[in-house]
Amino acid sequence: METVTIRLRLGSHDAHYGGELVDGAKVLQLFGDVATELLIRNDGDEGLFRAYESVDFLAPLYAGDYIEVTGTIIKAGNTSRKMEFICKKVVTSRKDINESAADFLDEPIITTKAIGTCIVPLDKQRK
Repeated sequence: METVTIRLRLGSHDAHYGGELVDGAKVLQLFGDVATELLIRNDGDEGLFRAYESVDFLAPLYAGDYIEVTGTIIKAGNTSRKMEFICKKVVTSRKDINESAADFLDEPIITTKAIGTCIVPLDKQRK
C-alpha cells in the first residue's frame, strides 16, 4: 500500500503549554496533511477526513524537537481509505544543557499513533 512521510522541526510557535509543550492537535493536523497527500497520490483528489478510530498520545513533544510523521493506506474500499499514522520524535531539544542543544535519537520515540478513515467520493476519483 501507499505510504507518505514528512519530517519537520517543531518551533516555538507550535508550543501551546508551559515548558514549550506542543499540544496533540498539532500532530493531528500533520496526520491530516499526510492523509491529503496519500489521497492525492491514490485517487487524484484531496478527499475528506471522516473520522479517527483511535488516537494514542504516547510521549510529549516540545518546541525544538524534530518529528517524522508517516501515514499508510491499510485498507481501501470503493470510497473509503483506512489509514494508519505514526509520529516519531527523531531529534530532541536539550534546553536542560543550553538553549540550542539537541540530540539525534538513535532510536526514534513513537509519540503518537492513530487509525483514521478518509473518503473520496466516486465522482471525484481520477485514478
